[in-house]
Amino acid sequence: MIDDDGYFGEKIAAGYDDSAADMFSPDVVDPAVDLLAELAGDGPALELGVGTGRIALPLSGRGVPVHGVDLSRAMVDRLRAKPGGEAVEVTIGDFATTRVAGEFTLAYLVFNTIGNLTTQDAQVDCFRNAAAHLRPGGCFVVEVGVPDLRRLPPGQSAVPFHISDTQWAFDTYDVATQAMSSNYVTIVDGRAEHRSIPFRYVWPAELDLMARLAGLRLRDRWENWAREPFTSESGKHVSVWEKPAY
Repeated sequence: MIDDDGYFGEKIAAGYDDSAADMFSPDVVDPAVDLLAELAGDGPALELGVGTGRIALPLSGRGVPVHGVDLSRAMVDRLRAKPGGEAVEVTIGDFATTRVAGEFTLAYLVFNTIGNLTTQDAQVDCFRNAAAHLRPGGCFVVEVGVPDLRRLPPGQSAVPFHISDTQWAFDTYDVATQAMSSNYVTIVDGRAEHRSIPFRYVWPAELDLMARLAGLRLRDRWENWAREPFTSESGKHVSVWEKPAY
């Protein structure tokens, strides 16, 4: 259900860290923080869609000042309640358009969060917003999956990604509009509960064009935070665009 916190209100925020527990493991978090800390250098970082602080808190713990933007007060409340949460400044708002004071050496969006912006215009606005916050020479980093359309046979629009005795999860795709949604059916006390979160899938080349419209240029693209090569078989990418220093 959508409310003032978007699709990540109190009910979702209360169980978010548990539901995404695999993404909080050190082997997932540490390579991301290593790369982001390197790109931030001696400057501050801006996380768009900071959530409960999965990346912002350990990055801040490395000595990088982090400012987060997020629409969901419920998610941000969880961040602030964690050790080190007081060190991460947060502005509540739509990360596609919300401006904060100062300039940053790094802005970043992780874990498919760019897809939470469900129109191309909003995604373009996000790139422009990130670029406006960057110092010359600063970088914008996006981690996002490659659309899984090769798994769709003719006439099928859904791709399952989790099946267990108590939960089914699947993505649905509209290839005409690039609209998609992640759907979760969970059995609770013998009853099925369903929730759906909308996204807009986006291709790497499309993101590069958005970056060019914002005055950024592609610097690097890898398959993952470990900087393995991005190939036609990669299921996601970590891309770095740079704001020219001149």
